[in-house]
Amino acid sequence: MGRANYFASFKQNADGFICSILPGISHPQVQYSPGGLIYKAGGSNMQHVTSLSFLLLAYSNYLSHANKVVPCGGTTATPALLKHLSKRQVDYILGDNPLGMSYMVGYGAHYPQRIHHRGSSLPSVSAHPAHIACKAGSQYFLSPNPNPNKLVGAVVGGPTNNTDSFPDSRPFFQQSEPTTYINAPLVGLLSFFSAHP
Repeated sequence: MGRANYFASFKQNADGFICSILPGISHPQVQYSPGGLIYKAGGSNMQHVTSLSFLLLAYSNYLSHANKVVPCGGTTATPALLKHLSKRQVDYILGDNPLGMSYMVGYGAHYPQRIHHRGSSLPSVSAHPAHIACKAGSQYFLSPNPNPNKLVGAVVGGPTNNTDSFPDSRPFFQQSEPTTYINAPLVGLLSFFSAHP
């Protein structure tokens, strides 16, 4: 909890990083969409959202236990502020956003229907018992129809840019593909907020 001599340089870097992801602080690497989603250019954006939200929550818990805050220019990052920002990202993922869309498949009334996932987009064995070769899957991949198999609980890459837009389309894999590195940090966040509503 900060008693080691080498801790000062680590804390300075960590505090600087926390300040760099706060809304309203100008930083070239992290922005916020009009709807409030953390946006970092490149790749599946939700990987950044869930990971940074997990870090915000972890640092909030550290600050709370250490009875500290982080001065960030004209803003003070308190444990409550960091926890609120983290929770706001989770709420956005689950549907509190301009599109009213949950980015978790099967959660809420409106969620991605055309995710970039082979097992979800191909017909089930009971509906299509014959083998589907790799290239033969293209007709299902390119289909505008919703996936026949819902991958319930999978979180996709999310909005395409910092405008909160989302193309519910398999070929846009960075937005429509679920990954473990998106879902894993979210499990930690959901566990915490479930235990601490």
